[in-house]
Amino acid sequence: MESANALDEHVILLDEKGRHIGTAPKYSVHGLDTALHLAFSCYVLNPLGEVLVTRRALTKKAWPGVWTNSVCGHPLPAEPPTHAVTRRADYELGLELDNIDVALPSFRYRATDSGGIVENEICPVYLATTQQEPTPNPDEVAEYAWTRPADLYRAVTDAPWAFSPWMVLQMQQLDNFRA
Repeated sequence: MESANALDEHVILLDEKGRHIGTAPKYSVHGLDTALHLAFSCYVLNPLGEVLVTRRALTKKAWPGVWTNSVCGHPLPAEPPTHAVTRRADYELGLELDNIDVALPSFRYRATDSGGIVENEICPVYLATTQQEPTPNPDEVAEYAWTRPADLYRAVTDAPWAFSPWMVLQMQQLDNFRA
C-alpha cells in the first residue's frame, strides 16, 4: 500500500551535483520545465532469470502506454532508497522483493514525452528478485510480461521508440542484460 497520498507526496529536489536542496510536491515537478529531482528504476527478476517489464497505464501523466522497466518512482523525503523501491513494487505490482542491489548508482537522464512533459532525474537503477507473480495496480500498469534479459535488450535496441527513454538509456549501460 502506498504510504503517502498522491496529492501530498513530495519529491527530493537536487542541484547539478546531486545534492539535496529541498522538496516539492510530486504533482508540481513533472511539467514543461521539470526541476532536477531524485527518482529510481528497478528491474525485477524471477527464479527463471526472466526480467519483468511493464506497460505504463494509459492514464499516466507521462509516457502513457509505453513499455518500461519493472517499477519506478521517487523516494520520499528521508526515505531510504531500497525502502522506496520496496514500497513502489508493492503498490504498483503487489510484489515482495528480495536482494535489492544498485546496478547503476549515478544514472541520470532528461527526456520530454509527446505531450511536453519533461522528466529530469537522477535515477539510480536497481536489480531485485521476487518469487511472486505480479498483481498490477491498473492505475499504474496496463500489462506486464516476463522475458529473458538478452531478448529485452534486443527488443529495446531494435525498436527504442516502443520503450521509455530512460529504459533505452539504461539498457545501454546494463551489461548483464546483453548476454
